[in-house]
Parts: sequence; C-alpha cells; structure tokens
Amino acid sequence: MVVLLTVVGIGVAIFVGFNIGGSSTGVAFGPAVGSRLIRKTTAGALFVGFGFLGAWTVGREVIATMSSSIVPAAQFTPIASVTVLFFTGASLLISNLYGVPASTSMTAVGAIVGLGLASGTLNEALMFVIVSAWIVAPLTCLCIGVVTGRYLYPYLDRHTAFTTFTLHFIQLDRTGAIPRPFINRSASLQDTIGSLSVVIIGCYMAFSAGASNAANAVAPLVGSGGSLTVSQGVLLAVGAFGLGSFTIARRTLETVGDDITELPILASLIVSLVGGTVITLLSSFGIPASLAVSTTSTIIGLGWGRASRAATLTELATPSPASPDVTVSTGALVTSRAEDVPAGPTIGDIAREEKPPEKPDEIPAIPDVGAVGPADIDRRSLFDPAAARRIVTMWVLTPSLAVVASYSVFEFLL
Repeated sequence: MVVLLTVVGIGVAIFVGFNIGGSSTGVAFGPAVGSRLIRKTTAGALFVGFGFLGAWTVGREVIATMSSSIVPAAQFTPIASVTVLFFTGASLLISNLYGVPASTSMTAVGAIVGLGLASGTLNEALMFVIVSAWIVAPLTCLCIGVVTGRYLYPYLDRHTAFTTFTLHFIQLDRTGAIPRPFINRSASLQDTIGSLSVVIIGCYMAFSAGASNAANAVAPLVGSGGSLTVSQGVLLAVGAFGLGSFTIARRTLETVGDDITELPILASLIVSLVGGTVITLLSSFGIPASLAVSTTSTIIGLGWGRASRAATLTELATPSPASPDVTVSTGALVTSRAEDVPAGPTIGDIAREEKPPEKPDEIPAIPDVGAVGPADIDRRSLFDPAAARRIVTMWVLTPSLAVVASYSVFEFLL
C-alpha cells in the first residue's frame, strides 16, 4: 500500500510540475518567441536549464521549508503527501477553469497548514513570517512599480527599441562544412541590445520560477519519510517542468499568453525583473511566495505611476477644481500621448506582426511631472478593474479553501 501511494504521489507531483512548466514557460519567454528572437524549442530548453539552476540552488531552501519546517517532516505520511499534492493540483485546475492565475505556492502552503492544524503541529511563528511576506512582497512590488512608472518609465521608453524580425534573431550560415551562428543582419545595435534584454530577462524569470515552484511539486514527497531526497525532488520537478515546456507550453508561446499580450515589451521586462527579484530573495530565505502575485502587483504599480505623471504629488494629495483631473489607470502604459510620442510596441503587436507607428523626426522633450494635462489614456487596459477584483479574490480564496478542505480531510477522514 505504501509503495502504491508513493507511486500515486509521484504521479500527482508530475502533473503539478507539468502544468507549472506549461504556464511558466509562456510567461517567461512569450515576448522572446513572439518577436522571433528564439524558437519555441529553444524557449523550452532555456526554461528547463535556468529553472533547474534556480531549483537546484535557491529552490532547496523553499523545499526544506515546505517539507519539514511548516509542519514536522514526520507528518508527511504517504497518504498525507498525496492529499497535499491533490489540493495543489486542484488549485491549478481551478486556475485554468476560471482563467485566473491562482497562486500555486499559496495553495500548497494552505494545504500544509490544514495538515498542521489538524495534527496540532503547525509552526505558527514561521507561518506568521510567511503570511507577513505575502503581504509585504506585493506591496513592495506595487511601490517599485509606481516609482518606476512615474519617474523613470517615460525616459526608458524613449531610449529603448524592440522590433520583430522576418527571420529569427540568431541565424545559421550553412554554406560551410560547419554551420556558423550569426546575428540577424537586419538588427541595429539598439535592436540587438533590446532583443538580448528580452531573452536574458526571460532566463531570469525561468530561474525565479524554478526557485519558487519546485517545492510546490515535490515538497510533500521529500518530507514523506524519505520517499525522495531534496536532489531527487529537484530532478523530478524539473523533469516535469520540461515535459510541460515542450508540450502544452507551445500553445501558450504561440498565443504569447492572454494575460500579457497588451503589455509593452519594456513594461514586461520591468515586471519580470522586479517580480523575479522579489521572489528570488524570498526563496533564498526559504519563504514560499507567488510569482504571479508579485508580477501583477508590479503591473498595477507601473500603470498607476505612469498615469499619475499628469499631476504633482501635492495635487494628487490635495485635489481641487484647479488641479488636473487625473484618471489613474494602468492603461496609461500602452500610450505615450502625454509626451506626443507613439507608444512602444506591445507583446501582442509584435506577435501579430503589426507595424508600430512611425516616430517623428524630431521627438519633443519629455515634460516634467505635473507640467501637462492628463494623458489621453487608451481604451485598452493592462489590468481591468473587474478582472483585478476577480484575481485578488481568487488569490485569497484558493489558499483559504485549501486550508479549510485540508483541515477537514485530515481531521475527520484520515
């Protein structure tokens, strides 16, 4: 029976890792594939490689926390491990059914908390630290996004370039006996720097995803009486990531991801850098946290900061009839009309091969904060308020339901 439960647990862990790899690959490398910088197969290989690096290094700390620190490792019997993994897999199913990026990390922790409450072995001090991090991390990302959008984004947008190539960025010269790689000859120096940035940030996102998500797939099995060692768990998780990266991720990469298609390339790089850094830092301290929550908070902050440039801080804090009527909307990221400069291309524009508007020969200087009226906000929105409420509700609801359901199962059934 124990062997059967172990096999079932490994099967569920593979299912969880398979879905994580499928969804995370699209988020990390959607911009690079959509703009023909790399191919889908290359994206899968890069995600597996850097995901493994993140899981093997920083991710070990998160695995240790979830497998033995929230509750003692002895609590992860084979049946308990399967049950916890079941709730983690169920959160992925709910996320896919409702089209909402529910936090796998938060749900997995919620299931473990239910086990700890039912057995009376929950490490309450550690959970206080983890929950505090869940509150502080998105607020930090939000603040960084606001500051960046308000004071830095227009200048970064003015001096960066992203383009789409008819052929892939890296080409192979097959005229000789040995194929030689070379950079697409249609790329300018600015295009090359921008394009390499997209790929490098994608690799960094893969590293962060591996660091934070490996534990979601295998932590219960690592704590389950030595069913798997940490190293074996990492290998199993990354193998499952790879299975998803090379199969279901191809469709995600093809559509570039519904949640990010209208996000400008520059904004996506900032979001990935901020969200990935926050999650990597938390993972290094062994704190499981959600990459989706951090990145979404950064998106909201960027949009709010970008729109708020139409007024000074004093005008925002003390509105009056004489003050600009500023509409703070995340849709501000998809337009630069406040500076009379065409907006940079979005990920969707590049993937659909839409030609960006031509920039004028003489680009006007960027006005100071509060020096112009409110921006002409595009109707397209990066983050619809109704969608925001639905997503935040799911972020709170899924781990809460995991705690209640897990506690009920362990208290009354097992």
